[in-house]
Amino acid sequence: MKLSFLKKEKKVTGLEMKPEELQLGDIIAPASVEIKQNYLRLGERFCKTFFVFSYPRYLSTGWLSPAINLSHPIDISLHIHPINSGQILRKLRRKLTEIQAEVMNRQDKGLIRDPTLETAYQDIESLRDDLQTARERVFRLGLYITIYGDDQTELRRIETTLRSIFESRLIYIKPVLFREKEGFVSSAPYGLDQILVHTPMNTAPLSSIFPFVSPDLSANEGILYGLNQHNNSLVLFDRFTLENANSVIFAKSGAGKSYFCKLEILRYLMQNIGVIIIDPENEYEFLADAVGGSFFKISLTSPTHINPFDLPLPGEDEKPEDVLRTNTINLVGLLRIMLGGLTPAEDGIIDRALTETYAARDITPNSAPATWGEKIPLMSDLETVLAGMEGTESLVQRLRKFTTGSYAGFFNQPSNISMDKRLVVFGIRDMEDELRPMAMFIILRYIWNIIRAELKKRILLVDEAWWIMQTEDGASFLFGICKRARKYWLGVSTITQDVSDFMKSEYGKPIITNSSLQFLMKQSPASIDVVQRTFNLTDEEKYLLLECAVGEGIFLAGTKRVALKVVASYAEDQIITTSPEEVLKARRAKKRLKAE
Repeated sequence: MKLSFLKKEKKVTGLEMKPEELQLGDIIAPASVEIKQNYLRLGERFCKTFFVFSYPRYLSTGWLSPAINLSHPIDISLHIHPINSGQILRKLRRKLTEIQAEVMNRQDKGLIRDPTLETAYQDIESLRDDLQTARERVFRLGLYITIYGDDQTELRRIETTLRSIFESRLIYIKPVLFREKEGFVSSAPYGLDQILVHTPMNTAPLSSIFPFVSPDLSANEGILYGLNQHNNSLVLFDRFTLENANSVIFAKSGAGKSYFCKLEILRYLMQNIGVIIIDPENEYEFLADAVGGSFFKISLTSPTHINPFDLPLPGEDEKPEDVLRTNTINLVGLLRIMLGGLTPAEDGIIDRALTETYAARDITPNSAPATWGEKIPLMSDLETVLAGMEGTESLVQRLRKFTTGSYAGFFNQPSNISMDKRLVVFGIRDMEDELRPMAMFIILRYIWNIIRAELKKRILLVDEAWWIMQTEDGASFLFGICKRARKYWLGVSTITQDVSDFMKSEYGKPIITNSSLQFLMKQSPASIDVVQRTFNLTDEEKYLLLECAVGEGIFLAGTKRVALKVVASYAEDQIITTSPEEVLKARRAKKRLKAE
């Protein structure tokens, strides 16, 4: 009954509007337009238009970019009208005659020379030559700028800023008094020039007005990395579209590198891309819990074990003997780290002992690779083989602390982990400092075997990579992964605090050059010169890295580089925050939930 009454009332008033009567202009037009002599009022907003009426003799490339990148709403319209070259040449000839006559007249009167006339003469002659040879053309340029504000005070403030930008370059602007409507229309995308205030300009200076001078990193696919501080555009792209998907992140402690990495991981996980992390400080444990990933604590007393002798299954294009040979070479490098170095003689003994250790378990180039997983030897098997060889007493004694000594709990156990989750984190915070390079090497070898076994899009993040870069064999293995990652659809992210420590290794520079993506955040004054030389930074970029805020830096993707500000939503921030205060709150909330 009530519905019927409303329908009847609506019909009586006759206020309803048929859909076909509703025009696009009714939707986008302001509620009112008020035209004043020096501004327009569009609804609740004010706007004011200016034109450029004077230019200096020389214009530098990109001189308009400070106005384009102004942090205020602004419309800039360029109206370029070509002029017939023959008409211009006739005018220049007449002007040249006038100048020459003036110069001769001054000479006859005995007056000193006028540099202004001589400069004008030279410029006209040069332009005539360029026009005659078709190297230049002449155009009429109309440049109009419309600014917007909430009130007239804001308009005056923006006008002052705009004038200071232009006048510092000897460029002058005027408001379009009593023609604000025409000015607004001329700066709108109608292609109409109703102001008709033009300046003749030839091709060379006209090209300096090209507005798109800020680098842009926006694509139709990928993830949001942050805001381009040059022009406030979105930095949106997919690292897997580059020549390789590797990245390096350098920043001093507290600059926000872990926050950036967590944000990147979270967004790539939403695109169903797998992520594997080596975490020296257990920073990624909360993230793994939040997204349903796996977190493995690696230590001498942990129930989680990785066997250094694990073997990958040969791929379709790989031979069993090649897999065994590569694995043996890598194990020699690991044992070189574990045993504190090897002499050339010991190196050969270890190589032969490893081959015999696998052969004792019937793992040879002639055996079926499908049966290898059931027969993987342990570190104690290597000790047994070494004990039966001559001249190995020193090797056996050094190896025993890893087989029966205090380190046996980690180094002499079969693997018991599963990497079936999209996010897998290996936390090594509780591992003793002297064992961290070894632990990272073993974890990297295990991860690399998994990656080679199945081809799919993944990211491997190595946090505090300087730990593994401390040894030549560890750095060499990390470089090998970075170099071969592209073939296995893998992107390696290498993170470290100090470029100087990273560059001490001979593999530091090659790892950087094999990474198409680089993010430099706030740097310390002690290392900034090394950063500048390594990444060929300008002085302006150098000072930016010294003064930038947390979460800001220089983002280099291929040949493009932008000043990036990392941004996250509130929900993302709650998951990835590294602030001790916020982390403590999250842990307390987690404990309360468990208690309930």
